[in-house]
Amino acid sequence: MAPGLLFFVVFFYVPMLGNIVAFEDYQPFIGFKDSALVGFSNFQELFADAAFWEAVRNTLLFAALQLVLYFPAPLALALLVNSLVGSKVRRFVQSIVYLPHFISWVLVVALFQQVLGGAGLLNNFLRAHGMDPLDIMTNPHAFPLLITAQVIWKDIGWGMIIYLAALANVDQSLYEAAAVDGANRWRRMWHVTLPAVRSVTIMLLVLRLGDVLSVGFEQFLLQRDAVGPRAAEVLDTYVYYHGVVYGDWSIGAAAGLVKGVIGALMIWGANRLAHAFGEQGVYSK
Repeated sequence: MAPGLLFFVVFFYVPMLGNIVAFEDYQPFIGFKDSALVGFSNFQELFADAAFWEAVRNTLLFAALQLVLYFPAPLALALLVNSLVGSKVRRFVQSIVYLPHFISWVLVVALFQQVLGGAGLLNNFLRAHGMDPLDIMTNPHAFPLLITAQVIWKDIGWGMIIYLAALANVDQSLYEAAAVDGANRWRRMWHVTLPAVRSVTIMLLVLRLGDVLSVGFEQFLLQRDAVGPRAAEVLDTYVYYHGVVYGDWSIGAAAGLVKGVIGALMIWGANRLAHAFGEQGVYSK
């Protein structure tokens, strides 16, 4: 456990000391110690910034879409793959849908551009058949669904692996008993399979809600200029541009701290909800 614990201490807990920047008029050339403390004035300026609330709105919109559309997708795919009779076919499908998880967001966005972009395969096909091309990659209104589709394509295999591991532990005698009692395939899935993976589903939901405001920095940064900041600005890109690009370190740190506090509260609330359903959640009471 020591290497893993050291990793979290060095890269997660020690950097938390830097949150003092959110309460200072931080100047990099004089450091933390000599920068003037300004209390909550950075937060007041942050909350008065319309761009910050626009980033919050976009973040919550993208998070809600991913929660509704992406979260059930790995379970549905796991049920489909688990129903395949041939083990070789099952392993082949697992490998194919799992591979995109290891592809960087740069390549994912480039791949979608080659397929759905203005000069992509889809629009070339439409032009060749006398139809008008579709504006997908640069359309701000289609951007939320585009982002969600990219997440599903890239990470559905990762979630599927977790559910397949849970499905492998289901007692097969339960299916046999349900079949003897006259339960058809759908009834067996509803009364045996889904209850067996309920604890895993709730745990993943708790973790997802805790990370709900981190909708993907690289993914949005790469496509922000194509659709404009109003459509693609999220909290992570807001922190990056204000803290790193524009050099307003204090405002960027304040925005990051607000995001961290909200994420911690959502983990606490989701864990309490898991306890209400009789599950352990991420941590016990």
